[in-house]
Amino acid sequence: MEDADRRVVDLVKELVHRLLSDSQTPDNPTSSSVPTQEEYNQALKYSLRILSSRMKPSISADEFSVVESIKRRLATTGKSSEALTFADLYSKFSLKNGPGCVKNKWAVLYLLNRISEDQKLKKNRFSDKISNGFLDSVFAGGLPALHESDVLSDRRGRFVKTSKDLGDEGFNGRFDHSRGFDGSNSRGLSNLGKLDKGRSEWDVGNYSDNIVGLNENVKHWRGLRENTSRVRAKEIVEKGWNGGVLMVTKDPENLRDMAYREFADLIKEENEVSEEVLVRDVLYACQGIDGAYLKFDDKADEYILPDFVKVPRATRTMVRKLCELGWLFRKVKGYITESMDRLPAEDIGTVGQAFCAALQDELSVYYKLLVVLEGQAMNPIPLVSENACSGNYLSLRRLSVWFAEPMVKMRLMAVLVDSCKVLKGGAMAGAIHMRAQHGDPLVNDFMKRLLRQVCSPLFEMVRSWVLEGELEDIFAEFFVVSQPVKADCLWREGYRLLDAMLPSFISQSLAQRILRTGKSINYLRVCCEDRVWADAAKEAAAAAGTTTRRGDLGYGETDALESLVAEAAKRIDKHLLDVMYTRYKFREHCLAIKRYLLLGQGDFVQYLMDIVGPELSEPANTISSFKLAGNLESAIRSSNAQYDDRDMLDRLRVKMMPHKTGDRGWDVFSLEYDARVPLNTVFTESVMSRYLRIFNFLWKLRRIEHALIGVWKGMKPNRVTSQFFSKLPRAVTLQLILTSRKCQVLWDEMNHFVTNLQYYIMFEVLEVSWSNFSKEMEVAKDLDDLLGAHEKYLHSIIEKSLLGERSENLNKTLFTLFDLILRFRSHADRLYEGINELQSRTTETSCSYRDKAKLRKQSSNRSSEPSSWLGEGRKELTRRAGEFLRNMGQAVDATATEYSSLFEGFISQLPIQQHVDLKFLMFRLDFTEFYSQLKSSSAGKLLL
Repeated sequence: MEDADRRVVDLVKELVHRLLSDSQTPDNPTSSSVPTQEEYNQALKYSLRILSSRMKPSISADEFSVVESIKRRLATTGKSSEALTFADLYSKFSLKNGPGCVKNKWAVLYLLNRISEDQKLKKNRFSDKISNGFLDSVFAGGLPALHESDVLSDRRGRFVKTSKDLGDEGFNGRFDHSRGFDGSNSRGLSNLGKLDKGRSEWDVGNYSDNIVGLNENVKHWRGLRENTSRVRAKEIVEKGWNGGVLMVTKDPENLRDMAYREFADLIKEENEVSEEVLVRDVLYACQGIDGAYLKFDDKADEYILPDFVKVPRATRTMVRKLCELGWLFRKVKGYITESMDRLPAEDIGTVGQAFCAALQDELSVYYKLLVVLEGQAMNPIPLVSENACSGNYLSLRRLSVWFAEPMVKMRLMAVLVDSCKVLKGGAMAGAIHMRAQHGDPLVNDFMKRLLRQVCSPLFEMVRSWVLEGELEDIFAEFFVVSQPVKADCLWREGYRLLDAMLPSFISQSLAQRILRTGKSINYLRVCCEDRVWADAAKEAAAAAGTTTRRGDLGYGETDALESLVAEAAKRIDKHLLDVMYTRYKFREHCLAIKRYLLLGQGDFVQYLMDIVGPELSEPANTISSFKLAGNLESAIRSSNAQYDDRDMLDRLRVKMMPHKTGDRGWDVFSLEYDARVPLNTVFTESVMSRYLRIFNFLWKLRRIEHALIGVWKGMKPNRVTSQFFSKLPRAVTLQLILTSRKCQVLWDEMNHFVTNLQYYIMFEVLEVSWSNFSKEMEVAKDLDDLLGAHEKYLHSIIEKSLLGERSENLNKTLFTLFDLILRFRSHADRLYEGINELQSRTTETSCSYRDKAKLRKQSSNRSSEPSSWLGEGRKELTRRAGEFLRNMGQAVDATATEYSSLFEGFISQLPIQQHVDLKFLMFRLDFTEFYSQLKSSSAGKLLL
């Protein structure tokens, strides 16, 4: 048996010697071709440790992965040629199969890869001297030695031989560089045969070092065992080491425990810093404090374990992962500190303060956890096999389990801190709410708890605004903003929504209701001087199941918020409309505007036009507004308008618009209605300007009607007697009849147009629009609905009355027709004034002729000829009458031609208008299809 062991040792030595000789690079002149004794001893020790190791790989056997790992490592370190060489060698190696070839190729590759990595990382450093622990391990059952010493002791004062004491029998003896070691003086492995047997019997689960010593040490230990009692041997096993080797008995119950101890001491040998110290430093780092080894690097922005601290790669990676919690803690804590430090100088807002308070509460819970962990870190870390205090110690792996949940929360808080640095108010709450949409229950609960605190100031603002109308927003965080305006602009411009501050958990429709509810309260309080709204707010809170106290609303109670807003809006809006309808008589004022500004009170309008007509015919700069105001008062007293409410009549006033040179009173006269607070919220300046535009159009239409009525009065048949026609020459009589007929026909056409247009405006436009407006006033639920209904009413009148932008061309044609009718009025007035003058002169001429005949009969001897003078006077009168009638006939013909052209153009534009009601106007104007047939016949003549 000893010969076989000796043969194995010789083979190992010879292999190590050859490998060391071949590893010398001939191209390096500084390197020696012969290995030194120290290098040889270290290599031999390392080889024997590998051969005697019982550790198994913790990864699955994957030959391809190992090959790729080796090639990748060579390529990344700049050894591309060596990577190609390895690939070529591996291809040859993999092709060798059959008897005598390596079967487990993966194990060989894995072994070489691990050896290379150990050499690279320099994990195994050997001392100058080699202990005889290998023989000790052989005697103990094949476990490798973990420590080296110049003198091996069993901690009781007994010494064993070291390599120095062995002389030529040790590794320093008879080293022949030409042929290696002389095998005659070498000793075999006494227990080498036991190694294979020990691998099958004992599963220690950890690796250990076996160092081959000399056979004399084997004998020494055997004698030691024989002279020592079993109790002493047990004491050696349990309490300590002997010669750097843990004594192992063959008791199966002790094998695993002793292997764990060997593994622990090996870890101590490879680690300069114990795990307890690292755990303590990690706990310090998680509080933002630098530890003994873990320190925060500002440049790298992370906690760093210096490279000179010798710890395994896995430990370094785990420490770095655990320190992420400390980095996150620094970020969150820094945000809180920074926000609180700039609080007096800058406005971070109540929502920002609530966010900082919520973060601080979470950190308080985190501090409590760290206190518990620091208490556990005070206990030492036991071996795996020990049961004492196994539940109270703290290792890095246990720390990673403890930090799992705090890590998730701290990451969330760090993300929120990053996203909320430049936000405030509702925008901050909305950004945090978006992070709460998570499927993880832990994250969801955490975010809801955080949002309840963050959104508390925001919901308090909503409650105060909806129930009290108070905008408690010092730091501009609320999504409702106010601006100083006059009382008449309070509803439209005093308050508005700020979309940037609207949180995402409040919908746009809900925000509009919130805005309108608080705005209604302020409108009642400021414009209507009403205080009854407070009772409506209390009723709304009671109906919604809440109270008016602070803190009754919070995040997650969206249904309660919507219910409160809905109840408050319903009651307060209803109260506001009641105040507008009953106290301020909104309907009555609208009806008064319809009667006087839209000329719906017929008797008043007719009487006013009759008494102000002569005055308005004068130049505009000569008209007195005071005189017109007196005429207005006379028109009111002379019509049924006198029975209306005096307050409304007092609001009606005469207004003279700015005039230009040459303007008449008709061009600048208008009426205005004084709408005071709160009615001026509806009847604003822009609204009244549109009413004024409608009034000017209707006033001009009434003026045209009044002018045509005046023409009709002038052309009444009884104004021209048959005696007048009998005294005129026939030619003049025929010309007079023809001109009068032309004037009558043109007047009929114009009167037909104006009458139907006025009927359309008064009934199809004004009355229909008023009816629709009255219905919408009945169903209006809030002031916005009322404003919308009035705006629709006014827009309908403007569009149907040809005053809209889409009817601009048609409106120009219409006003041109109005001007042409007024011109016709002047022509007709001149015509009938001339006829009346001709009739009066003809009568005067007849009277003078009869008087002269009587005088001629009374005188006996006079031979005068008055008939010749009279004849000459009648001829001149006839000539002048014929010329006048001819000129007037030409003027009427020109006016009729221009009117026909304009009217046909007006008629042709009506069908292409977008508003459907204009088709009714077309039907009324051309219900006999006269103008359509006339247009067709004119087009046919042009084609011919």
